[in-house]
Amino acid sequence: MVEAADLAQHRTIDLSTFGRRSGTWRRVEIWWFYFEDRLIVTGTPGPRDWLANLRADPKLIIHAPEGDFPGEAVVVDDLDHRRRFFESRQTRWYVNQAGLEALVAHAPMVEVNLA
Repeated sequence: MVEAADLAQHRTIDLSTFGRRSGTWRRVEIWWFYFEDRLIVTGTPGPRDWLANLRADPKLIIHAPEGDFPGEAVVVDDLDHRRRFFESRQTRWYVNQAGLEALVAHAPMVEVNLA
């Protein structure tokens, strides 16, 4: 069994979501992080098809070098957690992309729960 922390050592993975309009699986290359014992997918503020798809249907597949892992996404709305995440050493560079307050309030963010 592969541990979540081990998977997250690969910063770049492919994420498949089920298309809310197409009704087919959509695959995107994306970065993710292991933070406070949670797998987090995020990005800079703005519309994201992968997030819209996960809001419509939370099932997903993570494609990593170790294999394909099904799971579900949970949107992260906890502002304290979001702030800690963007202030952390591993993600602090995001602040240069959009500013801390914009990231905390508007960045797409989901927790990935592997099946």
